[in-house]
Amino acid sequence: MSLNLGTILMGTASERGDHPAMIIGELSISYAELHRGAQGIAQGLLDLGLQPGDKVSVMQPNVPQFPLSYFGILYAGMTVVPLNVLLTGEEVQYHLEDSESKLLIGHPMFEASAKAGASAAGVDVVWAEGTDGRSLMDMAAGEPIERLHPTGADDTAVILYTSGTTGRAKGAELSHSNVFVNSVDVVPRLIPLQGDDVSLATLPLFHTFGQTVVMNATLATGGTVVLLPRFTPEDAFGLIQKHGVTMFAGVPTMYFGLLHYPDGDSYDVSSLRYALVGGAAMPVEVMKAFEERFPVEILEGYGLSETSPVASFNVPHKPRNAGSIGYPVWGVEMAIMDEDDNEVEDGERGEICIRGHNIMKGYWKRPEANAETMKNGWFHSGDIGIRNPEGWFSIVDRVKDMIIRGGYNVYPREIEEVLYAHPAITEAAVIGVPHEEYGEEVRAVIVVAEGQELTEAEVIAYTREHVAAYKYPRTVGFLDTLPKGPTGKILKRELS
Repeated sequence: MSLNLGTILMGTASERGDHPAMIIGELSISYAELHRGAQGIAQGLLDLGLQPGDKVSVMQPNVPQFPLSYFGILYAGMTVVPLNVLLTGEEVQYHLEDSESKLLIGHPMFEASAKAGASAAGVDVVWAEGTDGRSLMDMAAGEPIERLHPTGADDTAVILYTSGTTGRAKGAELSHSNVFVNSVDVVPRLIPLQGDDVSLATLPLFHTFGQTVVMNATLATGGTVVLLPRFTPEDAFGLIQKHGVTMFAGVPTMYFGLLHYPDGDSYDVSSLRYALVGGAAMPVEVMKAFEERFPVEILEGYGLSETSPVASFNVPHKPRNAGSIGYPVWGVEMAIMDEDDNEVEDGERGEICIRGHNIMKGYWKRPEANAETMKNGWFHSGDIGIRNPEGWFSIVDRVKDMIIRGGYNVYPREIEEVLYAHPAITEAAVIGVPHEEYGEEVRAVIVVAEGQELTEAEVIAYTREHVAAYKYPRTVGFLDTLPKGPTGKILKRELS
């Protein structure tokens, strides 16, 4: 069956070409303009000697050049390889070589690392704008491709690299069908986006959450995407008010930033109809406090790069349970499995396993990883969860994050929830550190609210009141802020 993910832009452009597709600052780009630019880029890539099926890496922040590159590559029948803009030169080299990319589309803001990595990998660079040689915008204005290159539904549309917390990053191969169904069917079923909806894109578009749930789903339904390259509470509030944003999607740290922004009440956010959270576990106390302050319900979901990404979500027409990741989305099955891949009883802990139309083709050039992850027809997520008898799921923790202290399993999220409930703690992460006697010991790293004071002894005593004796942290670290990745997710591997 022929299917090209690029049809989500082409189709909307044919129906409402004059409608704003993208807004950044004072610049508004219509669907017709975005479509025409993608056509030019597609032809430009072919003119450079690339062939359908080739991989093209894109290293762009949330600027119009990202969707232009993304859809131009798809229009040409090639595969998009989005790269984190914060990669070092060595990391860029690795991603280019591992993905076998034939070209890098870079942005001058990240020129040093992009140029160094591309040079080391022997890959040419086309720059977004303002550099020597032919720029992406020159290509966009050039001769347009006559028609979308026909691709198969199972052909690879996007290769998304995982965070690589257990070694080198792996590329998850997502087919045109994987991403198309998630963008056009799954997300609109969860939140009925329409042509008058306005989505704020502050999640990085190179990340699967921002790419599928915000950019692709909004463009597929004819709405407008407002681009915010770097999240700040002030900018987010300002854009919500200015453009009447109806959908905001973020990670927990973004919601925390909005919640604690002192001037938040001075903005009109009444246009918000949908508030989505994912990418990391949402602290229940933060969710409750946000909803008490702002008139919108937060819907928490769950997914991974390997699941295109949406696997489960809380939805408006079903009971919502704080701390839950909701129900499996349309066409997707989830189960809780033990170590022998047997389903456990409701309420018992086990690994979250998933199967359905959203599951990746596999890890690019990683047969051993595929054999480990794809077993008995199920994708094994590496997350520990439980299923409630009513059918909704909750995450307990990551398999890899789990701390084994003296033979007892300690799940960091359980302790983090307790820490977040303390009025003087604004950020918290719990990690395992080596211990001679117990193998691992529990350590908390926290950020104390401005104007508040806490000692290590006070934090230990507080958590000891709320969790079992083997769970509470024996040591506590204090930081001004916890290290975070580009999506706002706390980077536990950088803590000690």
